[in-house]
Amino acid sequence: MAELAKNTENIPSISTEEKLTPPWKEAWLSFSKNRMALVGLGIVIFFIILAIIAPYIAPYSFKEQVLAERMQAPSSKHWFGTDDFGRDIFSRVIYGARISLWVGFFSVLGSVVFGTILGIVAGYYGRWVDAVISRIFDILLAFPSILLAIAIVAILGPSLQNALIAIAIINVPNFGRLVRSKVLSIKQEEYIMAARAVGMKDTRILFRHILPNSISPVIVQATLAIATAIIEAAALGFLGMGAQAPTPEWGKMLADSRNYITQAPWTLIFPGLAIMLTVLGFNLMGDGLRDALDPKMKQ
Repeated sequence: MAELAKNTENIPSISTEEKLTPPWKEAWLSFSKNRMALVGLGIVIFFIILAIIAPYIAPYSFKEQVLAERMQAPSSKHWFGTDDFGRDIFSRVIYGARISLWVGFFSVLGSVVFGTILGIVAGYYGRWVDAVISRIFDILLAFPSILLAIAIVAILGPSLQNALIAIAIINVPNFGRLVRSKVLSIKQEEYIMAARAVGMKDTRILFRHILPNSISPVIVQATLAIATAIIEAAALGFLGMGAQAPTPEWGKMLADSRNYITQAPWTLIFPGLAIMLTVLGFNLMGDGLRDALDPKMKQ
């Protein structure tokens, strides 16, 4: 007994704090150790704050035209210069952050909601339900995403709202297939079979057990999808099928300035940098979330 007690003393004890560490706290600790992820988070927060306070820091209205000051180079009066209508590019860029982030967030939110619902239903019920939903996903994925978005906007009509709807539609299959594959593995777990055995309703099983255990990869995919949605919105705006003048959308600003690339390169540089930095921020943050939330990446 004395020898057993001695051996027991040598076993390292686990503190109560370590036992009860919440999953979100563990994920944050892992995320905070990734320097590049923190850089991405900082960039995203910067642009979000910029979008919120745009009306208070913009030196001019984004649609104010001063034709006498057309195509002026960056100066103390106009930090980013002016465009071909004499509009202040700095003011238009920071107002454009509102539009790009709005399109990115809400298009991805719509994709997440509909994609998650369809993915859960397809994965859980299987059979003909799974076959029908999966074929719909396959049809949508058969087209290049930007071409499908152009086709949808062409049908609905060029506007920022229709561009948002198109971007949401083309991203639904990505989330649907992701959730479906997760549900197919989770529904074979013993606790799900036990819940069925005791007569628990399908809706309770889906939203109480399966959905919470499927949400981590969706969060990661959503973060990365926002970056893609911002690029797609800019592409539609550049083609004249997204935001319409005088809306200061970054892609539209690039389209309006493409004829002045040699005469006034600043009209393209600053909107292009805004797109690049925002997309970079979301991509870095998404990579960090993937490392923090994916157990395989932790190992």
